[in-house]
Amino acid sequence: MARAVLGPPARAVRGTARRVADPARQVRDYFASERVTIRQGFIAVCIAGMTSLIAGLTLAGMGDRIEQIPGLLVLIPVSVGMRGNIFGALAARLGTSIHSGLFEVSRARGGLLNQNIEAATLLTVATSVTMGLLGRGIAGLLGIDTVPLWDLIVVALLGGLLSSAIVLAVTIYLSVTSFRRDWDLDSVGAPLITAMGDVITLPSILLASYLVGFRIVTPVMGGLAAVAGVAALYRGWTTLSLIARRIVRESFPILVIAIVLDVLAGTVVQTRTDAVFLPFPAFWIILPGFLEITGALGGILAARLGSKLHLGAVSPSARPEAPALLDGVIVLSLGLTVYALSGVTSLGIAELTGRAYPGVLRFIGITMVGGLMATVVAAVLGYYAAILTFRFGFDPDNHTIPLVTSGMDLLGVVCLVVALVVFGVA
Repeated sequence: MARAVLGPPARAVRGTARRVADPARQVRDYFASERVTIRQGFIAVCIAGMTSLIAGLTLAGMGDRIEQIPGLLVLIPVSVGMRGNIFGALAARLGTSIHSGLFEVSRARGGLLNQNIEAATLLTVATSVTMGLLGRGIAGLLGIDTVPLWDLIVVALLGGLLSSAIVLAVTIYLSVTSFRRDWDLDSVGAPLITAMGDVITLPSILLASYLVGFRIVTPVMGGLAAVAGVAALYRGWTTLSLIARRIVRESFPILVIAIVLDVLAGTVVQTRTDAVFLPFPAFWIILPGFLEITGALGGILAARLGSKLHLGAVSPSARPEAPALLDGVIVLSLGLTVYALSGVTSLGIAELTGRAYPGVLRFIGITMVGGLMATVVAAVLGYYAAILTFRFGFDPDNHTIPLVTSGMDLLGVVCLVVALVVFGVA
């Protein structure tokens, strides 16, 4: 199992002259040992790509609501992204524990699984309130109109709780199933959890948005939500559960940075709504892919490297070693595949639903060029985020996933905008 998950042993990659003298054989051995992992990752990423199109249709259907509630689009990327940040990191930690032989299916209150669930729940509440605060503040600094602060907090918290309950259940199911069926959780966790976050969070945000605008009810609920957020953070920071406390203390500061990046991604989209997304609503369909799929691809690489760093299969060097480079090749291959499928499928959906797009070749070109740029950036970001967090003594599972997924929310949108400019749409 260890060889199937981690590839060839570190000494086989870095050591003997026979291996160095025959790099072609090294590559063949690596991909032979990774057949199952590649197949699992390919299936997971394709599922994630297709479900991101469902999320895109949902987002396209929310167009009227987005216009009615100023600033809602600023909140959408961060709400969707935070599900991947929190529960992608949860899956990465559980994947590492499976590889290390520490995972067990137990409901014991002090057990590893239960403490991870406790930490994820507390982080969900605390970060949801933080999303509302930072979303309102950053939008105000950039001159973007939004609904009042309390409205944003209520939408963020209720939408987050509704979606998190489902995504948490899926994450635990995936972890237990991976443990029992010998799946590689590092390869299937990030894309599938990201996909669930896309599909579940958008309808949850839409439902929560109908609480906006009640003069007395919304401010009261917003105040209670703020108190709940502070209480959740205090509980996580001081809990006697050592694993949960470490996760909350290590994760929350990183998640705050992730929130800022996601909010900025939302502002990039918000400011281009009139010029791009309203004239060509087909771009709503591919937007979740650029927000999440590249983050999931970077998350796959980061999760695999996190496990290898923990087990000593790779060293935290500035120059990637052969196993890391080969992992990067897998990620790039998955990225090309999923964006090709997404481009063709989203074009078909746009045609069937009557949503305008700027020509077949231009639409496919924007999707492929933007997706390729985003995948390369995700691979580089995933590698160096894992290496740097490990070098500074932090747990890559707690820090790398949020940094990569949120960084790619922003950078993925930037890559999409660059592709739009290259093809003359923006």
